[in-house]
Amino acid sequence: MSDHVTKIELALDKDNNFLAFRTETMANVGAYLSNFSTVTPTILHGTLMAGNYAVPNVYVNVKTVFTNTAPVDAYRGAGRPEATYSLERVIDKAATELGVDPIKLRRQNFIKPDQFPYVTAAGLNYDVGDYDAIMDRLEHHADLKGFAQRRKKSEAAGKLRGLGINSYIEACGIAPSNLIGTLGARVGLYDAATIRVNATGNISVMVGAHSHGQGHETAFPQIVADMLGVDPDNVEIVHGDTSKIPFGMGTYGSRSLAVCGSAIVRGVEKIISKGKKIAAHMMETTDDKVDFEEGVFSVKGTNKTVSFGDVALKAYIPHDFPIEDIEPGLEETAFYDPQNFTYPAGAYACEVEVDPDTGQVTIESFAAADDFGNIINPMIVEGQVHGGLAQGIGQALLEGCTYNEDGQLISASYMDYTMPRAADLPSFIVDHTVQTPSTDNPLGVKGCGEAGAIGSPPTVVNAVVDALRSANHNVTHIDMPLTPERVWAAMNN
Repeated sequence: MSDHVTKIELALDKDNNFLAFRTETMANVGAYLSNFSTVTPTILHGTLMAGNYAVPNVYVNVKTVFTNTAPVDAYRGAGRPEATYSLERVIDKAATELGVDPIKLRRQNFIKPDQFPYVTAAGLNYDVGDYDAIMDRLEHHADLKGFAQRRKKSEAAGKLRGLGINSYIEACGIAPSNLIGTLGARVGLYDAATIRVNATGNISVMVGAHSHGQGHETAFPQIVADMLGVDPDNVEIVHGDTSKIPFGMGTYGSRSLAVCGSAIVRGVEKIISKGKKIAAHMMETTDDKVDFEEGVFSVKGTNKTVSFGDVALKAYIPHDFPIEDIEPGLEETAFYDPQNFTYPAGAYACEVEVDPDTGQVTIESFAAADDFGNIINPMIVEGQVHGGLAQGIGQALLEGCTYNEDGQLISASYMDYTMPRAADLPSFIVDHTVQTPSTDNPLGVKGCGEAGAIGSPPTVVNAVVDALRSANHNVTHIDMPLTPERVWAAMNN
């Protein structure tokens, strides 16, 4: 979580409908500016300050401050975790003060499915969503009806049990070039792919988005294989070699599949279009009469067919091609520039136990329900969510940078800076049922790389505050990280 000091206010009418969010933020950018230091607390943060909610007014005032600490740059979520944290903490506080159920309050103010596409008061255009459906999934998986009984069991063991809820949305698939151009950026944020079908039928895909652990080598071949009806093992992904790949804008902002994956789709569509011309020539017809499905070209209304492999071979043996209509070879390049962000959304629930004698927090369960649009590889998605949840929980409970007055980082080693370990985490319940595929890219995907880190910090803090409130401690907020010392001090203040 970036070094922010934020004051947030929520206005509601007499029926508990949200009227406005107002925030004032001081954002530390460190001793000098890094690449995304000014973008992260402003455009990536402020535009998400409407959340999932049909709120008519949003006011955001961010002041960035130079200090003598290390520079700040984009980190998993980059501005969106801070927005979600502020919103979801103030909504929980409002629910407590109004004496209403925190889930009911959120549901009442959700943007409803028939309101999409929805332009928020913060200026984003949400294309599609169903936040009540996501919350339904969460309530099912988290077994919220059994919480009261679990709380009694914890109390019998001398522990305080709390439940935290969160609902988040993020803007990723970054970003439309025309948008960042209006903000003064001097680059476009498209991506590119070259699809090269070799004479043997093997396929090389050169991409501009470099993988560093996200699983491009698995997901990208799945797209190509599904569209062309070939074995994914016959698809090679080439990245990181600037002498071979087309120019692309890289991997960040949960954009690889939504943007570079869409470039792959457009490139494969060009391959299929040219393949139809070659297949039509082979079957003595015209390309408008040729269909392509599951790796086979066929003439409509007949039993004439030719396989994709035969067409690939023919492309490199053009003995009788009509030169004016068909060029030899089977290689295409496509660039894709998104027209909008994508908007993944989710709802999380966390149960914690707090030891009243020491302030130690233990996470007993964590359930995450996310809508990432269409899913290409469920295993990769689940791994991304697990990693994000671990990072978000680490930020909520363990991780904090400590400086002395001279700007010297004194928590500079893993002896002093606590990274989350397996023992700090529960077995997560993860649900990524497709609720609403994105309408702004050909794959219908939304991005999953940052979701867990965005939704988990407020969920954990809400749970700890709820646990202390159950024991009549007059605690409404504790700053992250919620170390045992801070929790104990809050209880004994």
